[in-house]
Amino acid sequence: MSRKFAAFVATGVALAVVVGSLLVLALGHERQPRPAAATTQSTTTPAPTPTETPTLNAPPSTPRKPAPNPTAAFASGNKKVLFFSFDDGPDPVWTPKVLQVLKKYGAHATFFELGSMQTAHPGLREQVLAAGHTIGSHSITHPQLTAISAAKRHHEIFDGPGSTCFRPPYGASNPKVRADIKAAGMVQVLWDVDPRDWARPGTNAIVHNILTHAHNHNIILMHDGGGNRAQTVAALDKVLPLLKAQGYTFPAMNC
Repeated sequence: MSRKFAAFVATGVALAVVVGSLLVLALGHERQPRPAAATTQSTTTPAPTPTETPTLNAPPSTPRKPAPNPTAAFASGNKKVLFFSFDDGPDPVWTPKVLQVLKKYGAHATFFELGSMQTAHPGLREQVLAAGHTIGSHSITHPQLTAISAAKRHHEIFDGPGSTCFRPPYGASNPKVRADIKAAGMVQVLWDVDPRDWARPGTNAIVHNILTHAHNHNIILMHDGGGNRAQTVAALDKVLPLLKAQGYTFPAMNC
C-alpha cells in the first residue's frame, strides 16, 4: 500500500468518526425534555400557612363601637366651660376631700381611675358616680404603655376600669396605644393644662398656673391619688370660685 493511499484511508476513517459523533450529539439533543408551558396552577400542593399562636388577651376580632368625643356636647354656644379631671385615684383620703370641694361650688369633674386602686378601695367609685361625676380609665397599674409588651398593654387597656374615656399614664401614647384604645371602644383623653400639682409646688403656684393657662373648653389635669394631695385640695378650693366669677361652669366629660 502506497503512502498516498494509506493517508487517504486514514483521512476517510477520521471523517467518518467525526460525522458519526455529530449524528449522536444531534439525536441526543432532540431527546432532551422541553420545558412545560407556564400555567396559573401549581402542580405541587403548597405548604399550609403556619397558624399564629394566640396572644394573651388578644383584641377581639370585632372592635367595640367607637366612643364619641367626651367634650363635643359642650362645644356649641357661647357658654364658658372648663373640664377638671383627677388622676391616680380613687384614694380613701383625698378623693372624698376633692368631692367635698367640687360639691361646695356646684362643679363636676371626671376621675381617671386605676383598676388597682378601685380594687383596693371598693365603694369609692360608687361615691364618685353618685355625686354626678364621671369616671375614665387610667389603666390598671399605671405603666408607661409605650414601653411594655403588646400583651401587657392590651391587658392594661382592655381590662381596666370600665369607661368610654381612656387617659394613658404619663400621657405616653403612640399609634399602637391609640389603636388599642379605639379597639376597646374608648377615646384617648389627654389634657390642655398641667398645673403640676403632682409635684406639690405649693397651693398658690397651682392656682396661678391654672388661672394663667386655662381657656374655654380646656381640660385641666389634677390628681386625687398618688401621694399627699393637700395642695391640690387647697388649690381647687381657691381656683373654683375665681373661675366661677369669670363665668365658667364645670361639667363632667361624657365618659
